[in-house]
Amino acid sequence: MYNLTEGGRATLETAPGKVQSLAGKNGFPAKVGLFFPFIASLLLVAEHLWLPNSHFMTLKPYFRWLIFTLTVTLGVTALYASLKREGTKGVKSFAGKAPLITALLTGIILWDVVTLKFGLLPLPYFPSPAAVVGALVTEREILAVSVLYSLRLLFIGYGLGILIGLPTGLLMGWYPRAHYWLNPVLRMIGPIPATAWIPIAMVIFPTSFIASVFLLVLACWFPITVMTMSGVANVNKNYYEVARSLGASEAYLLLKVALPAAMPTIFVGLFMSLGFGFITLIVAEMLGVKAGLGWFITWAQGWAEFSKVYAVLIVMACLFSGLITLLFRVRDQVLSWQKGLIKW
Repeated sequence: MYNLTEGGRATLETAPGKVQSLAGKNGFPAKVGLFFPFIASLLLVAEHLWLPNSHFMTLKPYFRWLIFTLTVTLGVTALYASLKREGTKGVKSFAGKAPLITALLTGIILWDVVTLKFGLLPLPYFPSPAAVVGALVTEREILAVSVLYSLRLLFIGYGLGILIGLPTGLLMGWYPRAHYWLNPVLRMIGPIPATAWIPIAMVIFPTSFIASVFLLVLACWFPITVMTMSGVANVNKNYYEVARSLGASEAYLLLKVALPAAMPTIFVGLFMSLGFGFITLIVAEMLGVKAGLGWFITWAQGWAEFSKVYAVLIVMACLFSGLITLLFRVRDQVLSWQKGLIKW
């Protein structure tokens, strides 16, 4: 008689109270999936080396070295994981990521086939993965400098947005009179995309860098203010009553009761403002700033070197995803009682 266990594995009931897994004593069929990324990497190496290119193209062997290294790493990891006990933390982690890695490698194979091997997509707009990896390696120095310039601009604008948005939201959420006067400003200026202010910012401010900082501050200020105001206004009133009964002053209620209680909502505003900041940062750098990732995209596009454009997009994805992950780590430390409630 066949049954399904909680994990979805078929089992064979051989005797009352005794269940034998169809996967065998060592769970071998389940561990076959550990080798799927290795097989996909082998297919990637095979098609890249043995399929003829559709057009002559001088490509440095960076991509070849990368896929060789990746294949060896995946093979050793899969072999090691297959020899470990099933359910071990490292084995479970690799087994969970194996389908995703396999799908990613399959996508790279298709990308290589339709660009470099069969030429189904027009050049130079759709370079091969080998060309993109080559651009990442050869332009690593200027990419590193561009990342530093972008981070400098982002941190200045984002930091000022927090310094302005938090007090504004606290005032609007705590004092009705402040809400009365500041709410019309928030409603009129906040919904306008920060990038729409570019023509005015370029005229008002003396340099493009200061104008870009202004745009970033404007983009980050709105969501932080709105979420801080909402968080403070929705704090449970019983907290205030308890604090007042113990002799708390108004400043204590605001800074020690309202602000900590509103922190979950404030962090939502911080996440939103960081996303808006990314968009504004790249647009501002593409239009006026003379350095940074957005500037690098414009420069590479002007020379029709789209492999470098794709390389910058990969760097941006890794950088911005890393910053959001870092912000989530900070949130988990500050709001330890809500750790894992919102995942990234």
